[in-house]
Amino acid sequence: MPGVYIKGSEEKDMEYVNPIISGFYPDPSICRVGDDFYLVNSSFEYFPGIPVFHSKDLINWEQTGHCISRPGQLALRQGVQNCVGIYAPTIRYHDGIFYVISTNVTYGSKDDGNFIVWTDDPYGEWSDPVFIDLPGIDSSLFFDDDGKVYYTGAFDNGIFMSELEFSYKYDENGKVVDISCKTVSEKKFIWYGTGGNDPEGPHLYKINGWYYLLISEGGTEFCHMITVARSRNIWGEYESCPRNPVFSNRSTSLPIKGTGHMDIVCDQYGDWWGVCLANRPITYPFKHNLGRETFLVPVEWDDKDWPVIGRNGLLDERISSDRKLHEGVMQKSQTDEGKHFHDEFDGDALKKDWNFIYNTTSKYAALDKTKGLLLYGTKEPIISSGEIAWVGYRQKHHEFMAETHIDFANMEDGSEAGFTIYMNNKHHYELFTSVLDGERWLMFRRRIGSLIREDRISRLADDSIYMRLEALKGENGENIYCFSYKENGEWLEAGEGEADYLTTEVGGRFTGNYIALYASGDGKDCRNAVQFDMFDYIGV
Repeated sequence: MPGVYIKGSEEKDMEYVNPIISGFYPDPSICRVGDDFYLVNSSFEYFPGIPVFHSKDLINWEQTGHCISRPGQLALRQGVQNCVGIYAPTIRYHDGIFYVISTNVTYGSKDDGNFIVWTDDPYGEWSDPVFIDLPGIDSSLFFDDDGKVYYTGAFDNGIFMSELEFSYKYDENGKVVDISCKTVSEKKFIWYGTGGNDPEGPHLYKINGWYYLLISEGGTEFCHMITVARSRNIWGEYESCPRNPVFSNRSTSLPIKGTGHMDIVCDQYGDWWGVCLANRPITYPFKHNLGRETFLVPVEWDDKDWPVIGRNGLLDERISSDRKLHEGVMQKSQTDEGKHFHDEFDGDALKKDWNFIYNTTSKYAALDKTKGLLLYGTKEPIISSGEIAWVGYRQKHHEFMAETHIDFANMEDGSEAGFTIYMNNKHHYELFTSVLDGERWLMFRRRIGSLIREDRISRLADDSIYMRLEALKGENGENIYCFSYKENGEWLEAGEGEADYLTTEVGGRFTGNYIALYASGDGKDCRNAVQFDMFDYIGV
């Protein structure tokens, strides 16, 4: 069984199962502070942004919060989904401060560009952004042992570097209260990769006197790969590894695809590890719907001091580990408890697992300890790219069952509220309640690009309803999303849609699917709230 000890004749090696963080958590970056590891991911248009995770063993992760958690902290542009917002953060720790550097791709807004946020407490709030006047995406920081700080980024089909200088303000107790940053050198292109398209995701390390530059090439699809170069001088020239690409699952029959965007870290016992993104297709020709997820691989070094990543450059789903870090460890995500999420919305704030689309305000979402989650429908319908009353939980398993309970007693005419499986505003399926000419209806909608179909399922006599969403295999082995509702104690099927049409290859770019609760005034803002008093998710 995955996540427990595997009995051998002489020793017991621990086997862990990838991904270590499942669902839409791409572009991982990692750092270590003592015995603690911290990891961040891209979040694109979703808010709160840049999730932060903590682990003691690299396979069991707990979310501590988000770097972008305040609505006014950073503007996320409304409009095109799946490809704007926060790209590829990097997390680093230096002299008591955690730094996260990232790019907000908003095309012309005041908050467009590369920025740094910082904190001395990764469980608390992060600073407002400190913007850096440098171009490109996939920005990274490197603190050299001589005190100098360097920025690397992807721009104009290459990797460039520039030296930075940080300035600090302190309070009377010597605590850092403000940080500013400026460039103190021209940018210089230090490597163009090995010829693959889209050289990006650079990270710089100093190991045994060598400066290693780790990058991704091939694009973040099925030809994704990791390449590495090194130099004795930080400014170069950089020598390409003769075994490049050093890591890729391209052109293999392995179930994990699109491996790339790696960051490496050394544990407290001297062993090296890499975290990377990859995807798990649900069908052939390959299509994936969970988004790009976070995976873990061991890293060794050959006799020429080049990295050997994974199984001779390959990423496996199951990896046996006899390393000291994993002595006595069990992978909780492979247990029934680790696959279960339940929320009755009775806290002071939403749990960290939930997201909104774009920066949210309290005008359309609130918590009531007796009523649950209150959603006030905006004038925007769910098919809109504007601000919708929407709260989503990432789909983390190819097969799952999710349920919710909706109280719609005060719904206004023309409004709707429901349960959706959502890739973006042009690709989603939902079961919803609607008031049409004073009558309450249960309805089912499928949107695939420009094609929209709505079916009236049943008139509703009650003021509330239980809804269920399942991802499962159909009679012919196809992947489907199936919606049902509870009536007189019995679950009745309402409609289904093919999972293939809610995949990155059909309708998305960089994100994954969400199971979401939503409300809409369909042309006007709603005065009354719809109540969701529970949500339950069980992965298979």
